Formats: sequence, C-alpha cells, structure tokens
Amino acid sequence: MNQDESYMKDFMTVFQELERWGPGNKQESLHAFSLVPITPQHILEIGCGKGLTTLALAKASHSQITAVDNEPDALQSLNAALISKGLTKQVNTVCASMTDLPFPQESFDVIWAEGCAYIMGVQNAIKEWRALLQPGGVMVLSDLVWLSSTPDQQSKDFFSSEYPDMQSVATRIDQFNRENFDVLHHFSLSEQAWENYYQPLKQRAVALTAVMPCSQALKDILSEVELYEQHLGEFGYQMFIVQKR
Repeated sequence: MNQDESYMKDFMTVFQELERWGPGNKQESLHAFSLVPITPQHILEIGCGKGLTTLALAKASHSQITAVDNEPDALQSLNAALISKGLTKQVNTVCASMTDLPFPQESFDVIWAEGCAYIMGVQNAIKEWRALLQPGGVMVLSDLVWLSSTPDQQSKDFFSSEYPDMQSVATRIDQFNRENFDVLHHFSLSEQAWENYYQPLKQRAVALTAVMPCSQALKDILSEVELYEQHLGEFGYQMFIVQKR
C-alpha cells in the first residue's frame, strides 16, 4: 500500500463510522425545502452520503427522489434505512459520479446538492447540472464560502490548499446569474450545523489516536477541527435556492 492509499484508508476509517460527512442540520435543510417555490415531482439529490437529507426530504414531501453517491458503503447504509422506514418505493439510490450522471436532460424539477459541488468545481456543477433541470426547475446547493473579507492568515493558508476555488457569496451569486439562474434565497448554515459535523468527527479522531498514533490523516483532521473551532464565522456554508430561467 502506497502513502496515498494508506492516507485514504485511515481517512475512511474515521468517516465510515460517522453518521454525517459534512456540516448540516435537518431543520435547515427543511427550511431550504420550504423556500422552493414549486411542488417537486422528482428530486435528484447529488452527493447524498448516508442519506440524512434524503430521509428528511422523503418525509417532508411526496416527491420521487433519486439519491446519487459514488461511495457504495454510504448507499448501503441509506438503502438499509429506506427498507426499515418503508421508503424504497419513494427513493431510488444510484451509485454514480457527479461528473457523469446517467440521466436524460430535463429529467428533474429539483436538484439538491449539499456540500459536494466543490468536488467538480461549483461553476462546472452549475453549468452541467442545469441541463438535467426542467424549465423553471430549482437547484438547492450549499457551498463553503468566505463570510469575511479579512479572514485570518491561518484560514487563508488552510483553504488556499484545501479549497483554492472558495469564493464570496457575491461571487457565487454572480456565477448562478451567468448560468441563467435566478437566485431566490440564500442563507448561512448555523453554528449548530457545523457542530453536528465536527464534534462527532473530533471525538472519533481523538479516540483513534491511541491505535493510529502516526496517522497523518488523523493529524490533518484534528488540525481542521481546530481551525473550525477558532475561525468559524470567517467562512461558512451558504445555502442557495436558485431557479432555472
């Protein structure tokens, strides 16, 4: 096993046991859903992970939901939850890459993507996923953004390597507009949404240090958590609700 493979193995050892793989909050996802100005018939959720938002959307609507992720273990966990809750007829899971989605154009009236578009680049995601939306369809997308024009140097140094395309809210709004979307609403996720993510992550990483004391992945995760604790507010996740023109 090479160094990169060892790093990813340690990384997944931490995350596989966690319920949430990114900042989020059920109440805030449902608030975003309440701001969607149409009654969706078919929702495409991209980067669904273990399906916390999937299950919330299914309970809050009568929509058919297609939940996509490229991590089989995450989908296995979601499928088990769908069976236990009797939702297998409402929700279909698909293992696929967000860069190569196997769906016809204009197949969905809502696309939902929390905290994942950065993987392919937000601008690319907006442009490519737009084709999957029906006319007047809505995209709900959250992204990590700068909330301060004068962030601390530690924050700038960290994100210059971890997320070099991180932008301000105004820049993301401009990018949506240039791809022929109207930005209907946007809001920042709360501190609680972050704590839902990084507190279990920190506890898991600390617990594993005894058995993985030399793991660079663990050290990096704990450094990231420390950054959240010290500088959250300079940056944060912004939820955008936008409509295709």
